[in-house]
Amino acid sequence: MRENPPYPKPDLDTLIQTVTASLLGGVALFVAASLLLGIAFEARYAGRIYPGVYLGDVEVSGLRPEEAAARLEEDISYPQEGKITLLDGASRWEFSPRELGLFLDAERSARQAYAWGRTGGPLARLKAQWSAWQSGISLPPALVFDERIAENALRMVADAVNRPTREAQLEIRGLEVEAVPGQIGRQVDIPGTLEAIRPPVENLQSAEIFLVVRETPPAVLDADAEAETAREILSAPLVLRVPKAEEGDPGPWEFPPEEVARHLTITRVETPEGAARFQVGLETDFLRPLLEDAAPQLERKAENARFYFDDESRELVRIQNAVIGRHLLVTETLQSLNEQLAAGEHDIPVVFDYSLPAVGDDATAADLGITELVSEHTTYFYGSSSGRIHNIQTAAARFHGVLVPPGAVFSMGEVLGDVSLDTGYAEALIIYGDRTIKGVGGGVCQVSTTLFRTVFFGGYPVVERHPHAYRVYYYEQTYSGAVNPKLAGLDATVYVPVVDFKFQNDTPYWLLMETYVNPAARTLTWKFYSTSDGRTVEWSTTGPVNRVDPPDPLYEENPKLAKGEIKQVDWAAEGADVTVTRTVYRGGQVYFRDEFFTHYLPWRAVCQYGPGTKGMPPKHPDPQHPCRPDSKKK
Repeated sequence: MRENPPYPKPDLDTLIQTVTASLLGGVALFVAASLLLGIAFEARYAGRIYPGVYLGDVEVSGLRPEEAAARLEEDISYPQEGKITLLDGASRWEFSPRELGLFLDAERSARQAYAWGRTGGPLARLKAQWSAWQSGISLPPALVFDERIAENALRMVADAVNRPTREAQLEIRGLEVEAVPGQIGRQVDIPGTLEAIRPPVENLQSAEIFLVVRETPPAVLDADAEAETAREILSAPLVLRVPKAEEGDPGPWEFPPEEVARHLTITRVETPEGAARFQVGLETDFLRPLLEDAAPQLERKAENARFYFDDESRELVRIQNAVIGRHLLVTETLQSLNEQLAAGEHDIPVVFDYSLPAVGDDATAADLGITELVSEHTTYFYGSSSGRIHNIQTAAARFHGVLVPPGAVFSMGEVLGDVSLDTGYAEALIIYGDRTIKGVGGGVCQVSTTLFRTVFFGGYPVVERHPHAYRVYYYEQTYSGAVNPKLAGLDATVYVPVVDFKFQNDTPYWLLMETYVNPAARTLTWKFYSTSDGRTVEWSTTGPVNRVDPPDPLYEENPKLAKGEIKQVDWAAEGADVTVTRTVYRGGQVYFRDEFFTHYLPWRAVCQYGPGTKGMPPKHPDPQHPCRPDSKKK
């Protein structure tokens, strides 16, 4: 069997050399072709703009720069024919871009187009040329935007738009009120508007552009409401009055609109939001003196209801209603006045601070812990003048039905008040300095002495007590009219507001006072009603000791007396010291012990006589009748 002969095996090196030679030949051929093509392309576009290049929407391919510039001048009319409209509300201003400072630089634009694909390294140039040829490239035309021209145009517009900020005004002339509205300030923001103009201009686009305007509102833009308030205030007289006025209260006070207008004020007030407003009100200083003068007349202390204790029913019987206290608040009244005026009111009440009494009209004996008579004392005033008796009745009445709270210190002077002719007192003898003279309120010390003894024998602590300067026989009288020296040292004087008598209700119960004057019997009885805590009183006295005879009588000539008229105006009394000791027991134990020391001055008689009275002053006075003139020479 014959075998076919094998194919000859090619030589590898020879094969490689053959392929390489073929490739190199192809590359050389490609390069040569490319070079020829490139030379032909460059020759074709020598001095001309490469293909695919646009300036905006204008194709300038293949044109020389001067030709491209000419075409731009012809095809791009935007600077002259474009339209930029500036808006501000309904106002419009139209400008061409050239009027706003936009100019086309055609030559520079053409140079930029010609430079495309001719800058950078070979590869960069080739890439740019290929890109333009393949896809086209649009270069923005070179524009010149002269903002100075635009600013001048905008200033012209701003002259029509700008306006100053103006505050509202409110004026009052007599009874006429005029409100002038404010104005919001407006200022064209030229740099801001230029920023808004630049994008459409640079993109060769017509556009409507809103002016950038900065607005500055006034603090007060509108004063109409405040003007209406002022008109309302002046529409009627202003009346100030005391609410629920009683007889004797001052007012009402009325002010006509013309007077109110003279004191009307307009005040600028800042608001929390940072704005402001006008506040119309009354300058109230002209009313302050009036109210301050009226305040004492309107002052009223709160007073408890007054009662007496019915011994049969053992209940309280009201004899005087409670009084609600009030104190005029001047500053608050003036503030309220402006508030009420602003609300349209013209009849305006003054403002009080009210205080309620501790005991109202409906209080009961059980409420107050009053169940029985706990102390009672009677003094006598035989020989008193009608004026003195009147004053005892007047002063004692001040205390009838008065209540003393538990634990309170009671001041006789506070309840007694002013002792004068205006408060119902008459003239009678009083101790003034080192003399007994006629004055208003003589006899009040009969009342204070009776209260002191009711307190003393009731076992209540005495806080303040002042004795008389000399022994007064009224306070040592007994029911028969006789003088009992044992009662010396148990007197008390009151001279408001300097000298007072005070005691403490040291029990947990209210204490009710009752006073009874019997002018015919010449007696004053003081009663305490409360609830007894079982206290009892023991007392002792030294009686008058260290006695001192009265000085010789004093004789005075009184030109107001007639010749032969003699009048004794002061009476002799011997001086003495008295010590009274009191021991108060409660529950069988000593509760407290106190001592009352009294130093009575010796007091001389004083006699007055008319000029030329025979035998006066006497050379040998009669000790028993010091004002009797000498009847014969001795």
